[in-house]
Amino acid sequence: MDTLAKKIVSMGFNCVRFTWPLYLVTNDSLASLTVRQSFQRLGLLESISGIQANNPSIINVTLIKAYQAVVSSLGENNVMVILDNHISTPGWCCSNFDGNGFFGDIYFNPDLWITGLTRMATLFNFVTNVVGMSLRNELRGQKQNVNDWYKYMQKGAEAVHSANPNVLVILSGLSYDRDLSFIQNRSVKLTFSGKLVFEAHWYGFSDGQAWVTGNPNEVCGRVTRNVMRTSGYLVDQGYPLFVSEFGIDQRGINVNDNRYMNCFLGAAAELDLDWALWTLVGSYYLREGVLGLNEYYGVLNYNWCETRNSSFLQRISTLQSPFRGPGLSEAKLHKVIFHPLTGLCVTKKSLLDPLRLGPCTDSDAWSYSPQKTLVVKGTYFCLQADESGTVAKLGIFCTDSNSKWEMISESKMHLSTKLEDGKSVCLDVGPDNTLITNSCKCISKDNTCDPSSQWFKLVDSSRSSGVERSLVQYLPGNGFASNPLVGSI
Repeated sequence: MDTLAKKIVSMGFNCVRFTWPLYLVTNDSLASLTVRQSFQRLGLLESISGIQANNPSIINVTLIKAYQAVVSSLGENNVMVILDNHISTPGWCCSNFDGNGFFGDIYFNPDLWITGLTRMATLFNFVTNVVGMSLRNELRGQKQNVNDWYKYMQKGAEAVHSANPNVLVILSGLSYDRDLSFIQNRSVKLTFSGKLVFEAHWYGFSDGQAWVTGNPNEVCGRVTRNVMRTSGYLVDQGYPLFVSEFGIDQRGINVNDNRYMNCFLGAAAELDLDWALWTLVGSYYLREGVLGLNEYYGVLNYNWCETRNSSFLQRISTLQSPFRGPGLSEAKLHKVIFHPLTGLCVTKKSLLDPLRLGPCTDSDAWSYSPQKTLVVKGTYFCLQADESGTVAKLGIFCTDSNSKWEMISESKMHLSTKLEDGKSVCLDVGPDNTLITNSCKCISKDNTCDPSSQWFKLVDSSRSSGVERSLVQYLPGNGFASNPLVGSI
């Protein structure tokens, strides 16, 4: 456990969303099982040997004691925990017909659920690394309705707060955590304030194969608008929104997932969302009757020893710290130009060096004027296009058309400008991550091309970085060193 906890920290994560089944604390026959007995009952004898070798301290304790030991191990490594009531009966989640979907389903008794929440909240009261409780994962099925959602989710929230006033209370929506639109017309009424969080899930497969069959710009625009309508609007209303599940096939071979991820990372950066990645798990002892199932969405590989895709971790590392808070004011508010495909930002060392992608901690601080110019803060230099296929540059004559940049296409992620001959070009990435301009690609209709190299987001940030450099710092021979970023989401 300690090795895994340290691995989590080394990968840049600061929190674990730790699932638990309701029956773990409400069904005496399950709650009284030891880890050894639980694995014996499932016929997983080889796995018992592994636990005996690697985690002997938990092999003969009850399942809930083992759960507590994992939370404790994470705490010893300064990792926060969100307790997530994932399901009622232990097993894989989820379907519309598994009896676990909504209040009143065969395995989802609301009173028993309140009891379970109360017991878990009490059990982890004063456990300082337990920072939140997610009341229920992915409400769904034929019985789901708004009135019962308010009736029971408000009761559950009050029960958790009464038993443990120290934790955030996290509420999921309907339709597999994809719909919180009803909050817009009817607020949640609770006796406490300042600790309510809403959660949502967003996957590529949430929209079927739309990312493969449709034009990526059009699909990204349509899907993002829908997410904003169903949950993202809460950010604009001042509520914390936690994307408690997103993820992709880490092998990089799923086109649907890959295209979705470019869009998701752009939105997550722009909204400065908190999130949890599905999943740490590299494989399962037993999942849906299959022994040793490989989890291709897992950050860790099959044997849990190495990362499955180190480039993916590098890509999301920028989003592992907040761009602007609240509570983060290391620098004056500015823009960074974020590139979702790489997870990098636009940087520049001096006038002799081309603009190129680099770590967002080294990003220039930009301003975006009403005249649609992108200016390096603290200087007179603006972003300009020269000719198609050539490097983008900085210049000081910022009134011509080639200095005015607009976010175009349905995705709103193409930065486009017009050259002197009237031709439109888009910001793009060339060899060695240098910034160039090219003809804008995949704007509409075509579903075979990939626009992701030309996708950028102008993100509000108050992070410290290479910000507000003076004019002289852009001249040759005047290097700079950026401060290291310290922060967490």
